[in-house]
Amino acid sequence: MAHAAEFFDVRALPPVDLIFGRTPAMAVAREKLERIADTTVPVLVQGESGTGKDILAKLLHARSSRSNCPWIKVTCPAIPSTLIESELFGYEKGAFTGAYATKRGRVELAHQGTLFLDEVGSLDISAQAKLLQVLQDGSFMRVGAQEPRKVNTRLICAANGDLRRQTEDGSFRLDFFFRINAVTIDLLPLRQRTGDLPTLIDFFLDLHAKTYRVKPKALSRDIMNMMQRFNWPGNIRQLENMIRSYVLIGNEETLAADLIPPPPTEFVPEIDLTNPISLKKITKAATRQLERQIILKVLHANRWNRLKTARWLNISYRSLLYKLQDAQASSVVSREMGASFGEAKSAQYADSK
Repeated sequence: MAHAAEFFDVRALPPVDLIFGRTPAMAVAREKLERIADTTVPVLVQGESGTGKDILAKLLHARSSRSNCPWIKVTCPAIPSTLIESELFGYEKGAFTGAYATKRGRVELAHQGTLFLDEVGSLDISAQAKLLQVLQDGSFMRVGAQEPRKVNTRLICAANGDLRRQTEDGSFRLDFFFRINAVTIDLLPLRQRTGDLPTLIDFFLDLHAKTYRVKPKALSRDIMNMMQRFNWPGNIRQLENMIRSYVLIGNEETLAADLIPPPPTEFVPEIDLTNPISLKKITKAATRQLERQIILKVLHANRWNRLKTARWLNISYRSLLYKLQDAQASSVVSREMGASFGEAKSAQYADSK
């Protein structure tokens, strides 16, 4: 069955100012986009998963003279290597068992439009060679065909890995790499553009509040501070999922739990089995060690502010100090705060800030 040509509503894309924010490196990406959007040069969009490569590729298409023509996306890892050739280039009737009718491939469907290869690093080597021919002279052959066909399509690729390293280990063709990155646009991970967090959070709060017809409370300063310090391994996609969950549930505690790395799910202390053991002693030691890990993670999330940490853990400030001393974690906190743990007045002053 042939794939229908795809189109998308440009109005559904986020505002350009939101996509690029105010980080200088993202301003460079925006300038590149504006310069090359309405050209035919191949573009490679690089960035970690969740940084918005798909949106940037759509924006390139929307800003080009091809915006009213087909937009065809191929998620490369989703197509088995045994099917990738027929999916990309199509096939003639009778080309193989089960080919009961001629089928146009994604390359042909993207004629006059844009072909977007997502996660191109996983693309089969043989498919890379055939796409290289498309880039060189616009020609390709359907599986089982005798004559080449011509196509006019603009290629945009996205990668979340190091393609140059893949060329060194032989899993990616060097000539294909040089062809697809005529222009490279790099997208920063969210942890390197935390100055854009407030704007992104407001956008997602408003977006999902309208979608689900609810009025969520504004996020507290403590949660905002935790978000600023979070590492965001899933980047903007992870942020949106968190905000969607908050809009639906309306519970900051659930949101805070997502921002604190969980303790190990399988914690088994070292046990000396050469002699009889005391279950009570081992359990107590394991509990202390697990408690220490949790306290240190919450302290880190709160920039080593012990007053805030005590509130987050729902214990008294005095209890927190005792637990830190009991777990021999005082030196860690002192080093992070740049002050002696024993200097109570200085510590309380630092915590009160």
